Amino acid sequence: MLENFRLKVFRMVAEQASFRKASEVLNITQPAVSQQVHALESELETTLFDRSGNRVQLTPAGMRLLRYARRVAALAAETESELAGMQGEVAGALKLGSSTTVAQFILPQLLARFRQFHPRVKISVISGNTEWAVETLLKGSIMMGVIEGPVSNAEVYRRKILDDRMALMISGSHPWAQLKSLPLERLPEIPLLMRERGSGSRRVVESALRRAGMRMSRLNIEMELDTTGAIIAGIEAGLGAGIVSLCAVPKELRLGTIRALPVEGLDIVRPISLIRRAGPMPEGPAGAFEQMLLS
Repeated sequence: MLENFRLKVFRMVAEQASFRKASEVLNITQPAVSQQVHALESELETTLFDRSGNRVQLTPAGMRLLRYARRVAALAAETESELAGMQGEVAGALKLGSSTTVAQFILPQLLARFRQFHPRVKISVISGNTEWAVETLLKGSIMMGVIEGPVSNAEVYRRKILDDRMALMISGSHPWAQLKSLPLERLPEIPLLMRERGSGSRRVVESALRRAGMRMSRLNIEMELDTTGAIIAGIEAGLGAGIVSLCAVPKELRLGTIRALPVEGLDIVRPISLIRRAGPMPEGPAGAFEQMLLS
């Protein structure tokens, strides 16, 4: 990568607003991140971050440097892509954002397929909920996103790439595990584990329940959790039931620790979508990734 590493570390800390999260994205230790930022501040003879309080905030000098750092990163990626293109190859950086569920259970297969055709592309993925993915895209921190929730923003292009089916999951040891199906009217009888507000999964489930005639106020929502993995663990522990993607629990369904229980009149199929800034299809790695997803 042509981008200066010290500048890249600074940019990641600024975009993640966290030294810890930046270290996870860069796959280096948190002390190494702090060392790189300190060295850059010494080199520039200025303070780039206000480290007081729980969040890391940019100083005025840091905000100005971030604008240039993003331009340097974009120019470096464009240069690599252009030079590779002269040899008939796709190369450079592909920065993706993804909702948490997609990042854990769907995106790995898509990226493995992409790498088969474009091994020289350097891929980085950061994840959060759907609202976060849209905000991060519009800030310019990622090139594209793969999400499961709806998007209503004129600045964002959205295209469905596949369908994902969701179902009510219960512990394999729950008394209802012997049922062939559950009447919708009985759904309020069981404690539910739900994703947090703002997640695409939560919005899809709420919309499907409303269409089926079930008011959210009638449900017994026991807990709100910020990842699908946490919901799955809670179901296995007997904390309640949850509506999650079938693709998230193949192992659990096979082992019988979790059972999918059809709910009569409730059919949840959500679109998994590619998002990027509105406009023509990009060139380079981002364009190649979009072409693969739509083919």
